[in-house]
Amino acid sequence: MKAISAFINGLWKENPTFRLVLGMCPTLAVTNAAANGVSMGLATTFVLVGSNIMVSALKKVIPDEVRIPAYVIIIATFVTIADLVLAAFFPEMYKVLGLFIPLIVVNCIILARAEAFAAKNGIGKSALDGLGMGLGFTWALTFLGIIREILGMGSVFGIKLFGEGFVSWIIFILPPGAFLTLGLILGLFNAMLSDKKKAKCN
Repeated sequence: MKAISAFINGLWKENPTFRLVLGMCPTLAVTNAAANGVSMGLATTFVLVGSNIMVSALKKVIPDEVRIPAYVIIIATFVTIADLVLAAFFPEMYKVLGLFIPLIVVNCIILARAEAFAAKNGIGKSALDGLGMGLGFTWALTFLGIIREILGMGSVFGIKLFGEGFVSWIIFILPPGAFLTLGLILGLFNAMLSDKKKAKCN
């Protein structure tokens, strides 16, 4: 039951984007299209699951004094794998995401889960935590990308939704649009959770 809870938390209750507000650099930078959000989210999920498993497996071997550098090396290994796979098999998406793939190394979501969860729990539970957090990050980026792509280009995953009369709001695929969209979603997300808390109290 606790293992399932570790997975579900990342999807909603402790969503890294909408609840913990972590990993804002890729969240704001690559979500001008839904496909970008999916790709970045899945790459991060791979790194999260892999690094959580390795940190959990090696937690008794890594000296406490060098645990953070050790975690960074583990994370960098999985980021390198993700980077090479994207470059080899998905070159177009690799060009779009560019620098943000290597920057997964310093994504605070991954280091936070390694330190706060994987270093204190078993391999199976750590893998589920990484998967839940990664998929939570993926759906958040995709959701943000869908909204920005619809308003900014009138399409979803490159598929046009409207006719020639559609007037796109270009601001939504520019940096200010990222801040505006994220702010509105965070406000809505917090309002929903606040209403649930009030309902429980009543």
